[in-house]
Amino acid sequence: MINTNLEEHLKNHIDLFESLTSILPSVEKIANIIIDTLENGNKILIAGNGGSAGDSQHFAAELTGRFKVERKSLAAIALTTDTSAITAIGNDYSFDNIFDRQIEGIGNKRDLFFGISTSGNSKNILNALIKSKEIGCNTVSLLGKDGGKAKEIGNHNVIVPHSSTDRIQEAHIFIIHLICELVDNHFQNI
Repeated sequence: MINTNLEEHLKNHIDLFESLTSILPSVEKIANIIIDTLENGNKILIAGNGGSAGDSQHFAAELTGRFKVERKSLAAIALTTDTSAITAIGNDYSFDNIFDRQIEGIGNKRDLFFGISTSGNSKNILNALIKSKEIGCNTVSLLGKDGGKAKEIGNHNVIVPHSSTDRIQEAHIFIIHLICELVDNHFQNI
């Protein structure tokens, strides 16, 4: 006999994924923004906290390496990987500044900041969105719940409308993979 709790988790996952058809136009728009950014010689800066930090690293790896098809390497940096920068900035300034300080140093006008937050209220992601806009970067926010404060700051948002962090994270990596597929398809023959 299968644990009913497991069955409930699976049902919640399936219900959420069935509802994602409504955000597919936004996902396609974000993929096109990423393609345009890369075609113009700019880079993608990606950040998140916890599981979203893992997603940012996964996303950057899919872009610099490959997702499914052979293509040129694409300019993407996960701002979550430089432990020396993160700990120095966290110590000297604040954990709230670990991403915006990096963006200030390596971000350029017309780069793209891609922030990932299941709540939309992570202070360091909010600060990164604000700093990105100040220096002329375009911004994309991959969010959950109601989008939080980030939905008011970012240029473009994809919001997974669910209250459970684990379900939101499952949807986020799926959305990232959809974006990677569209980006791969565009760049495979270039």
